[in-house]
Amino acid sequence: MKITSIGEILFDLFPNHKKLGGAPLNFIFHIHKLTGEGNIISRVGKDILGTKAVDEIKFAGLNTEYIQIDRIHPTGVANVTLDEDGNPEFEIDVERAFDFIEATDEVKHLVNNETNCLYFGTLAQRSETSRKSIQSLFNNRDLKYFCDLNLRNDFFDEEIVEASLTAADFLKVNYKEMGLLNDMITQIDYNTEKVAYELMEQFNISMIAVTRGKDGSTIFENGKRYDYSSTDVKVKDTTGAGDAFAAMLCLGYLQGLEINRINKLANDFAGEICMIDGAIPKNDRIYDNFRELIGIY
Repeated sequence: MKITSIGEILFDLFPNHKKLGGAPLNFIFHIHKLTGEGNIISRVGKDILGTKAVDEIKFAGLNTEYIQIDRIHPTGVANVTLDEDGNPEFEIDVERAFDFIEATDEVKHLVNNETNCLYFGTLAQRSETSRKSIQSLFNNRDLKYFCDLNLRNDFFDEEIVEASLTAADFLKVNYKEMGLLNDMITQIDYNTEKVAYELMEQFNISMIAVTRGKDGSTIFENGKRYDYSSTDVKVKDTTGAGDAFAAMLCLGYLQGLEINRINKLANDFAGEICMIDGAIPKNDRIYDNFRELIGIY
């Protein structure tokens, strides 16, 4: 499985520390740790944070060949505050390096010749440059496209969302985002199942996963609904839990695992991430058990 992600690399700035993150990086970090494969296309500034980001990514064993260096715009940052339940709120600075990702010949070659599945979201599409670069990669019929919607702040509009849904073979959203999709697109009396099937038919989407945080998730696929209720975990920080869910969902889907099994594995893996600080584990122990469970050795 040759999986590539494209989008933001940024630092999450907590009150007392900072953590390297961004949904596309968190996602591909987990993919790499579980499979030994994976590439990310992004852009960081030629600054202290950009150097730190590249160094940390290299140290983790990920390929940095497709991380562009921007000499004008600084590395992305997001100010994070956690509520009493450990749920994050993000204030994301604009005009950052990841807003200026270029679809270079090397990027196009990677996606068109060395990728089976392309992961993308909407945050990096907030700017014209990155939006055009990302959407220029949406026309390869040999690829699977995985959209993890991630509707952050006001950095999206109907055009961005519809282009993303049109490209997507499979889709992950949270419960709140599902309501926004209904308000924006389907505009029916809200019912998660009805909205999911309407979107799947309108945009030819094979599978939709709707996450509900501590209440688990629902996956819609092939006319069927699969519900999973999570077991209680001692939540420390939910930052990146959705990205962990997405990584396991993607691997399970591409391997053709049974949907109920995918749903459980994705929730269990996200739960493990909720018990650590930030979105990326400090060591690889968390991955050992899941690598075996998902059938990757």
